[in-house]
Amino acid sequence: MQFEVWAPQAERVTLQCEGVTHAMQSDPGRPGWWTAEAEAGDGARYGFALDDGPLRPDPRSRRQPDGPEGLSAVVDHGRHPWRAQWPGRPLPGAVLYELHVGTYTPEGTLDAAAGRLGHLAGLGITHVELMPLCAFPGRHGWGYDGVSPWAVHEPYGGPEALKRFVDRAHELGLGVVLDVVHNHLGPSGNFLPEFGPYFTDTHHTPWGAAVNLDAPGSDEVRAYLLDSALAWLRDYRLDGLRLDAVHALADTRACHFLEELSAAVDALAAETGRPLFLIAESDLNDPRMITPRRENGLGLHAQWNDDFHHALHTALTGESQGYYADFARDPFAALAKTLTGGFFHDGAYSGFRGRRHGRALDRSRMPAHRLLGYSQTHDQVGNRALGDRLSSSLSPGLLACAAALTLTAPFTPMLFMGEEWAAGTPWQYFTDHTDPELAEAVRRGRRREFAAHGWAEEDVPDPQDPATRERSCLDWSEPGREPHARVLAWYRELIALRHTQADLTDPDLADIKVAYDAQARWLAFRRGDVRVAVNLGKEPAAIPLGPRPARVLAAWDPVDAPGPDGLLHLPGESCVVLEQD
Repeated sequence: MQFEVWAPQAERVTLQCEGVTHAMQSDPGRPGWWTAEAEAGDGARYGFALDDGPLRPDPRSRRQPDGPEGLSAVVDHGRHPWRAQWPGRPLPGAVLYELHVGTYTPEGTLDAAAGRLGHLAGLGITHVELMPLCAFPGRHGWGYDGVSPWAVHEPYGGPEALKRFVDRAHELGLGVVLDVVHNHLGPSGNFLPEFGPYFTDTHHTPWGAAVNLDAPGSDEVRAYLLDSALAWLRDYRLDGLRLDAVHALADTRACHFLEELSAAVDALAAETGRPLFLIAESDLNDPRMITPRRENGLGLHAQWNDDFHHALHTALTGESQGYYADFARDPFAALAKTLTGGFFHDGAYSGFRGRRHGRALDRSRMPAHRLLGYSQTHDQVGNRALGDRLSSSLSPGLLACAAALTLTAPFTPMLFMGEEWAAGTPWQYFTDHTDPELAEAVRRGRRREFAAHGWAEEDVPDPQDPATRERSCLDWSEPGREPHARVLAWYRELIALRHTQADLTDPDLADIKVAYDAQARWLAFRRGDVRVAVNLGKEPAAIPLGPRPARVLAAWDPVDAPGPDGLLHLPGESCVVLEQD
C-alpha cells in the first residue's frame, strides 16, 4: 500500500512499517508531501522519522493501539460487515442525547454503551451525540485533549468498536453525532509542529498558539482538519458532527474554514444520499454561523444555544455568579426573550462582558430547529466545582418543569446523559494524564480556579484520582426506583408528545407567545394550539390561559383544564401541557 505524509520542512523522511525501514520520496505534484510503498495489511504498525529523528506516529493515523505517542496502525475500513441499511435521519424534529462513552457505563467502552442504546430508543431519542473519541493520553478523560483527529481512543474499543456502536444505533433508528475538536490539540503526544506549520503565533487562544487556518502553510492544515471531519462521516457512517468552540477558530481568510467545511459536508451528503449536518458550539451569538451559504452565512446547520440554558438555569436556581449575572437580573424576562427570539444577547449590553454582545436573529427567516436548547450539558455540569447536576439541588417538580420547557420549546432539544431520570451521580472533571508534571499542573490549576470562587481547595475533586471518574459513572439501578422512575416516565411522555404534536416541531419563532409573572414565578407559552405552563414557585398559581376549551395532554401533577374563567390552577413546582381548541 502507499503511505504518505506532509512534512514540508524535512529534508529526509523515512517510513518504518512492521520493523522495515523505507526511504520516502518527495511528491513532485504536491509540494511538501512524501510517499512510499510498503507491504501492509490491517493492523500493521508504522511510523515516520523526519531527518533521522525519532519515530513518530502518522499525523493522519486511523488507529493508535498504544496511545497517542505510540506507533500508528493501518485500518482497512472495507473489512467491516455493515449490517444496518441506514437512510439517515435529518436534524429537524430531532431529540439529541449527549453521551460520554467513558462514564455512560461502568465499563466505559463503546460496546458497553451500545448495549444500553435500547434505553435511548425507548425514550424517544433520535440522535446520540458522542463526546470526543479521538485518542488522548491515559484511559479516562473528557476527550478534549485528543491529538489524533482520525483515530478512535483505544480504551473505548478502537475503530471497530465505533462501527459496531454506529451499526447498533442505526438498527434501533438512532442517528449518531460526534463531537470533534478543531480549535486545539492536547499537549501530550502532539507531534504536529515537528511535521509542519500546523500552528501559528499570528493568533493566540486559551490553549496557546492557534491552529493555522490563515498563515503560510494553512491550505494543508485546513485540508487536514476538513479531511478528518469527512472521514468520520464517511468511514464510520456518522450522521453529523458537533464542532467544539468554533469561536476559537482564528481565520481571517475570505472563505472561512467553517464555510469550506459546511460546503464539503453538504457535498458528501449529496454523494451518499444521506442527510448530514454540522452543529457548532459558539458563544458569538452571530446568526451568520447558521445562515445558509447562499445567503452569505457560514452554512452550519445548527448551534448550541447557551442563552436558553442560562435563562432557564437562573430561573430554576437563582444563581447569579459569572455569566449568569446578565440573566439573573430578570430571569423570567430572559427566558421569555430566548423562547421568542432565540438569543438573549442580541446586540444589547452584557455586564459580564463589559460590552455589547451578539446580534439578533431574523425570526421570520431563521427556523428554530437550528438552535439547540438544553437544561444541562457536560460543560454546564462538569465545569462546576463538584460536578453537581440540577438533581442535586432541585425538587423533582422543578426538574419536571425544566424538562417541560426544554422538550416543548421551539429549539431542537438535547439531554445530557442521566438527566432523564434525575441521576444522583455527579459528573466531574477527570483526567488520566501520563505525564506527572502535566497531571500536577492540571490538579493545581483546577483547585486554584475554584478557590478563587470561594471553594476550599480540599473540597475540589482531584481530576487524576480514579475515584473522580468512578463517581461520575451513571448508576443504572436508579431508573427502576423512585423518584427517578417518575422523572423518567415524564421525560418519555414529553418526548412522545414532541413526536406526535406537530405544533411542537413548528420552526416558526415568530409564532410563539409568552406570558409570565415573575413574582408568582409562573411562565406560560403558546405554540399553535399547544399551551405549556410551568409554576416554579412553591405556592399554587392561577394562570390566565383564556376561555377557549382545552384538554390536558400531559401533567406532572393532577390538574384540571381551565374552566369558563380561563384560569389554570397549577400546583407549586409543577407543569402541564395542554391543547386548546
